[in-house]
Amino acid sequence: MREKKMPSLALALTPVLAMLLLMGVGSIWLGLPAEPMVIIAAVVGGVIAIYLGYTYDEIMRTVAEKIAKVMPALLILVTVGLMIGAWMAGGTIPMLIYYGLEIVSPQYLYITALVVTSVVAICTGTSWGSVGTIGVAFMGVALGMDGVNLGIVAGAVVSGAYFGDKLSPLSDTTNLAAAVTRVPLYTHIRHLLYTTVPSWLTAAVVMLIAGLGIDAGGASGSEKVAAINGALSSGFSWNILLLLPVLIVLFGSMKKLPTIPVMLTASAVAMINAVAFQKISIADTFTSLVSGFNLEMLGSGFDAGAAIDDVGTLLNRGGMSGMMGTLLIAFCAITFAGVIAVTRSLDLIVEKLLTLAKSTGSVILTTIAVGLLTIGTTCNGQISILMPSELMREAYIRRGLHPKNLGRTVEDSATIIEPILPWTAAGAYMAATLGVATMTYLPWATLCWTGIIFATIWGFTGFGIAKLTPEEQAEMLAEIEQEKATATAPAPAAA
Repeated sequence: MREKKMPSLALALTPVLAMLLLMGVGSIWLGLPAEPMVIIAAVVGGVIAIYLGYTYDEIMRTVAEKIAKVMPALLILVTVGLMIGAWMAGGTIPMLIYYGLEIVSPQYLYITALVVTSVVAICTGTSWGSVGTIGVAFMGVALGMDGVNLGIVAGAVVSGAYFGDKLSPLSDTTNLAAAVTRVPLYTHIRHLLYTTVPSWLTAAVVMLIAGLGIDAGGASGSEKVAAINGALSSGFSWNILLLLPVLIVLFGSMKKLPTIPVMLTASAVAMINAVAFQKISIADTFTSLVSGFNLEMLGSGFDAGAAIDDVGTLLNRGGMSGMMGTLLIAFCAITFAGVIAVTRSLDLIVEKLLTLAKSTGSVILTTIAVGLLTIGTTCNGQISILMPSELMREAYIRRGLHPKNLGRTVEDSATIIEPILPWTAAGAYMAATLGVATMTYLPWATLCWTGIIFATIWGFTGFGIAKLTPEEQAEMLAEIEQEKATATAPAPAAA
């Protein structure tokens, strides 16, 4: 056995800086896939770990333990993909979209765009999908009206999309944030309300005031919305029972039932709806669980007409295979976190980061700074959730702060900041999809930048800050020490 050494600050930071550099140059500048960049950074961390006296088996054991900790949430991600496919085939999501579009009012276009996009994003769990479907429809509505500011409409759409993405149990980022902080999913979502609801209400007030200047009398309505709804009604049969899967998920959330069984139950009901009401074959219904829903599964009576591209963008999604990309980046990021954890580098980095953080408010500010730095440098939402959460979790616990405060702050400073940064993939996607430059809609995407304001205020006032009981703190610290002891223990001798 070699003597194990604690890393210097320079060695502890080397793999982190390597990852940031690789992501900045390789992924952003050269357009290379993000996953190999993270793995290369993990290799750098592994070399440093071996230099410090750790064995390959010890490194891999720590990585495996990290993956095991988040495996339940990764299984939830797969189940989410399955459920979205089932809800699409069963008509649940199409019906929600149909009636959401029906409430469009020219006089209240901005606030309607915010509300409807929020509802759709909560039901689908995808910000990009909501912007690319409902968001595009609202931009079409805006183009047909006089006196409408496209930047405000785009800001309302982006705000609504990320409100729903942040609070939806179907969202991959929400599930990842809950997993890496080891907080139950619905507990995490409920704690997000402290900053997300005030931000949404602020956005709603802004949209209402901004909409006062629109002349509703000159608006003739939206042909695009009419075409989409006409196509939806020709392909699906609406029935009150289609809402049953939604009610099952809401009931499970309120009763704090296990997430995966609730989602599987809702999916099973949606599958019955697909066969009974939508006349989709059993084979196609099961295919939608794996590969996602496709318009070709609908019967011969379906006629998308001119809206075929828009309806396809709306509905062709879901399935377990659709979550594989998220799972892959999650595995790579967890591997990186495990490699640098084995050397106790995280302890050293957190100690230095929190040297100046003497109060709860300053801890929240430090977390926000780390989140902004990570998303601004890596341009990857998953990494920007995983890295700060891994770095800060133990520090929160030692200060008596519940880890759900960490999960909320990381989402406030990474998840919803990403679409208002022009150089990120999300910012580029939003601008290209909506036809409005990122810097044009940024001031109006109120929800995306007010979250960090409310997070800071709550941090210094103590409002909405959950504290650990002495028993909870002792239990979590004991678990952390056990993990450290396991990570540094010598590997068992081969038989």
